Amino acid sequence: MLERINKHIIQIRPWEDKNLDLLFQINQPEMMEHLGGPESKEQILNRHNRYLNLSDKGCMFSIKLLSEYKPVGSVGFWETVWNGESVYEIGWSVLPNFQGKGIATNAVSLAINEASVENKYRYIHAFPSIDNPASNAICSKLNFSLIKECEFEYPPGSYMRCNNWRLELNRQ
Repeated sequence: MLERINKHIIQIRPWEDKNLDLLFQINQPEMMEHLGGPESKEQILNRHNRYLNLSDKGCMFSIKLLSEYKPVGSVGFWETVWNGESVYEIGWSVLPNFQGKGIATNAVSLAINEASVENKYRYIHAFPSIDNPASNAICSKLNFSLIKECEFEYPPGSYMRCNNWRLELNRQ
């Protein structure tokens, strides 16, 4: 049985230039299996720059454990338009050695709290692949509502079958 991590030792920190190495760690075949496969070095550098420059359109975070000296994953939210409505979208990734311990669930919860504080949109959506039971379970645990299965473009130019999960944000 996997050891659960106490939620009080999980922190999310705004994305920094020094987190580039984390993106390269995440960009491994087993980590990108449900996201169209690994990206090129140029794509990773572009993603890193987008994360650094989200400004008022969302926020990316590194996930840290107080017991670790380096990040163990990422989580973030960003503006998007879904079915003609402006909403936040949320996504996350936790390195393999730290999966299955509740880290992603707690980090996603912290990011949702940050999105709620923004008081900008009514809903936040997650679009995990229908073939990703762990990410779908996180949505269920955090009381997202499963809207329906859908076709989702990710990465750009490639379509995948996803579940559209939606959570109403606690607006201030």
